Amino acid sequence: MPYPLRYTLSGHIFIGPEDDCDAVVDAMLATDYSEEFCISLETDPRFVARLMDAGFLVMSMKMEDGEYILLPKLHLLRSALFFERLHVKKSIRHFLPRYELRPDAGFETILDRCVEIHGDDWLTPPLVKVIKQLRFLQDPQVRPFSFALYRDGRLAAGEFGIVSGRIYTSYSGYYDEDNAGTVQLVLTSRWLEDSGFSFFDLGMPLPYKYDLGAVDIYPAEFVELFRGGRNH
Repeated sequence: MPYPLRYTLSGHIFIGPEDDCDAVVDAMLATDYSEEFCISLETDPRFVARLMDAGFLVMSMKMEDGEYILLPKLHLLRSALFFERLHVKKSIRHFLPRYELRPDAGFETILDRCVEIHGDDWLTPPLVKVIKQLRFLQDPQVRPFSFALYRDGRLAAGEFGIVSGRIYTSYSGYYDEDNAGTVQLVLTSRWLEDSGFSFFDLGMPLPYKYDLGAVDIYPAEFVELFRGGRNH
């Protein structure tokens, strides 16, 4: 029997804590759901962790009435970097030795800096709060994670995302000096490969991701690859 999906008046799938998040994803694929976003009103950390563990990139939005909603996103095209495809431009290679990558360092500083630079249109205060809370859950399905790039003891770039099994999903990043953002992505890719991750989930396709060697994958393929890495 098909999983009973619920829809909002706008035609978006509604997800609550009572839902089986994997089953919702399967139903989305089976019904050729044409939207990227679902909607949820619940910000309990363990529920948000289940959304992330199902492959959703969880975003948020402030409504006209001042209330916030969650927007679990399953991209219609997902950008994925498979490590054997990593491309490092010659113009970047000589910058690499100048920097030090520190995995899982400076998490809150990096998250707050991302909001400062990019704004809180989707990294809303309630979502930022729940992501920080996820760092302290016991036995979570997922773990927020960061990559800090240092030069001469100074933080030059960083990004944060979510680890689920052997999958790392990038959420947001920033850089404070030229070329540091690209260096951070290259060194992060190498660290993920050396640490046994399946691939680098880069979220929304963008030109700079193609420059690194990322490719676009459709939802069904992404979900299969994600679950394979998550459950390993």
